[in-house]
Amino acid sequence: MIYRRYLLFLIFLFSPFFLLMQTSCEKFSGDQTIPAYLSIDSIFLQTDFGQEGSASHNITDAWVYVDDYLVGTFQMPARFPVLYQGIHDLTIIPGIKRNGIATTRVTYPFYNSITKSVNFTPDSTVSVGIIKTTYFSTTKFAWKEAFEDVSLSIDTTHQSKVELVLTPSGNDTLTFEGLHSGMIQMNDTNNFFEIVTHSYFPIPSAPVYLEMNFNTNTKFQAGVFIYTSDYIVYQAPILNLAPTNNKWKKIYIDLTTTLNSYLNSTSFKVFLGGFKDSGIDNATVLIDNLKVVTR
Repeated sequence: MIYRRYLLFLIFLFSPFFLLMQTSCEKFSGDQTIPAYLSIDSIFLQTDFGQEGSASHNITDAWVYVDDYLVGTFQMPARFPVLYQGIHDLTIIPGIKRNGIATTRVTYPFYNSITKSVNFTPDSTVSVGIIKTTYFSTTKFAWKEAFEDVSLSIDTTHQSKVELVLTPSGNDTLTFEGLHSGMIQMNDTNNFFEIVTHSYFPIPSAPVYLEMNFNTNTKFQAGVFIYTSDYIVYQAPILNLAPTNNKWKKIYIDLTTTLNSYLNSTSFKVFLGGFKDSGIDNATVLIDNLKVVTR
């Protein structure tokens, strides 16, 4: 009698374990789900140059949704599995490296998503190839400077030891695109530059980014002058930009947090500046297609 009670107790105690084992075996028995595959080569930007400026971009990632469910974030070009079959809605949102940092990959709040209907077939690849995005129609371009006009909207401050000049017309070595880029050259004597926008820009209740192409063999800073209703001015560096090894780079600098970090702040200007690195004799900073974008 005691033995029987003990046996029943053991059955009761271990029955959940055996049930779990049985469920687990059933879960993994039979054929596995065969995925379809999606391939994305790249995303390019199309602009109305007169209204939106250059179409230069640095879209590195695709944030992929199927039927509004996030599949994942993928650095392009990419080919990856998706557990869908049949016709579904595919949405791809362009992604960037915020402040040029690989660990801060985000969707860019001013680029449109790409949506299309896709027919997924197990064990087959659907390729969307090269796809296009545009700026949101609600995007506001508070400032653009492409260095194509005689008069510039950004210039050196009284502290700067060198001038901001235009690259020579037709010089493909120095100019990013168009006829001119902006250029600052420094040596051991004239070893500091600082340039700032002429205009003040109101601080909106929305994301604010500075877009810029640059090519430099010396470090420099990007930041803002912040003006308050109490007539106080703060100079706030935001990002240190490293030498680019004689290559042009596109960067998206997030100004939002800094612009909202000061009490009673109302407006701002953008500045770039820095000292020549000590390890080089002659420093050259090239810039182009500066934009302040917001909503």
